[in-house]
Amino acid sequence: MLLALAATTASAVLFFFGTGFAPIPALTWLAPLPLLLLAPRVSGRAAFPLASLAFLLGVTNQLTFFLRTPSVPQPIGFAIMIGSSLLFGLVVWLFQALARRGLLLLAACAAPAVWVAFMYLTAVTNPTGIIWPLATSVAGVPVVTQIASVTGAWGVEYVLLLAPAALAAVLWPGAAWRPRLRTGAVGAAACLLVLVFGAVRLAGPDPATGPRVAVMSATRYQWAPDAAAPDVQALIRDYVKEIAALPEGVDLVVLPEGTLGTDEASRDRALAPLREVARERGMDVVIGIVHSTPEIKYNYSVALPGDGSAPVFYTKWHFAPGIPFRHGDELAFARDRVGLANCMDLNFASPIRDYARAGARLMAVPAADEFGNGWQHSRMGLLRGVETGLPVAWAAQWGTPMISDAWGRVLAGTDTEGTRQPFVTAFADVPQGPGPTVYARFGDWFAWLCLALTVAGLVALRSVPRQPGRRVGGQDAVLQRAAGEQEPSRR
Repeated sequence: MLLALAATTASAVLFFFGTGFAPIPALTWLAPLPLLLLAPRVSGRAAFPLASLAFLLGVTNQLTFFLRTPSVPQPIGFAIMIGSSLLFGLVVWLFQALARRGLLLLAACAAPAVWVAFMYLTAVTNPTGIIWPLATSVAGVPVVTQIASVTGAWGVEYVLLLAPAALAAVLWPGAAWRPRLRTGAVGAAACLLVLVFGAVRLAGPDPATGPRVAVMSATRYQWAPDAAAPDVQALIRDYVKEIAALPEGVDLVVLPEGTLGTDEASRDRALAPLREVARERGMDVVIGIVHSTPEIKYNYSVALPGDGSAPVFYTKWHFAPGIPFRHGDELAFARDRVGLANCMDLNFASPIRDYARAGARLMAVPAADEFGNGWQHSRMGLLRGVETGLPVAWAAQWGTPMISDAWGRVLAGTDTEGTRQPFVTAFADVPQGPGPTVYARFGDWFAWLCLALTVAGLVALRSVPRQPGRRVGGQDAVLQRAAGEQEPSRR
């Protein structure tokens, strides 16, 4: 009992500090390990609830956000927390069940696959998409995240669970040395491959210099304020002054989602000063506006070209359920193949994958974000850039404006909180990306592989009997003597 309590507490604490809105990446790797090491020492009936409880306690680091956010309905927020906790319980249960059948290698490989498979199914069915709980936690470690260019961020989620699962399998009590060796070799090789691939990709030749990009946000949160109101007219003038004061050579400046709320009478008048400063400075300005018509609302990302040509309007594709907005379904480009997207759009593989295949060179993303989740959501955008080979300029209304290159390195960033300045700005020279990645071309193939591994693990549960063992400490923990994997006796 004390051992179970200690392992559950340890994993809960590691998940609490290793995931969420301010994670410590090293703890993300360690968080599953105490429960996986506990697996041979408790019954199957205990492993699942203990693991689920540990994860649920860990993700209470996001409870306040889900209670307060208007972007994710509370039922969906609670479903995310409870569902992911039950899923981690399933991961530990499958690992235990396969290891007790002598299938150490399959246990180490299939258990992480269950996590990825169900996360993928969630991503394609959940109307709010997905923010990867583990991959975003290590988004600040580019040598790990490069694998996303091949597998999507699913590969990052997978390897973060594979490493502790392989170690726990190697340490499974009573296992013969050969299955331990095979499992350890495969786990170590997979982790080494990820790190070597990441190091080689990051050490490639210096890319050509691309545009100089700025992200800019007012530090007073105002969601879609009426552009006709006097104080909002003043806000527009302040933005114009800030844009005019940007250093020479800035080619593009991105402002947040919902910077203005407009209607048919006010839209052109509100955008006119911004169009003028864009033309005077010769830079493109991208701004998020919420536009109302008598029939429906639009959430636009609008590109105001520096050459004075007509604005380009992108209609946001993805919204939380019940939001009365027109859903877009078309790509839109600013000059120089800059793709336009909007906040929650990057919770989904499209449209950014479509932009990569269509020849985009950079993504300009007005975002809203909210109290607390700004860092995590901006790293979601960063990972989408790694997946597709695109730099990302992320301008958050309330959060962490940042600019990342196509390899997921943060070139510049700032924060709208903790400052008395009326505006925050970050700018950087953005190197050109490598072009469409393997993931951009072939999509979620790795998630489908994980679905296949999940099926293989479940089939093995039906076809391979549990190995006999003796009870340890009153629990039905098997000291494994794997059939076909025991060392041959010497005559």
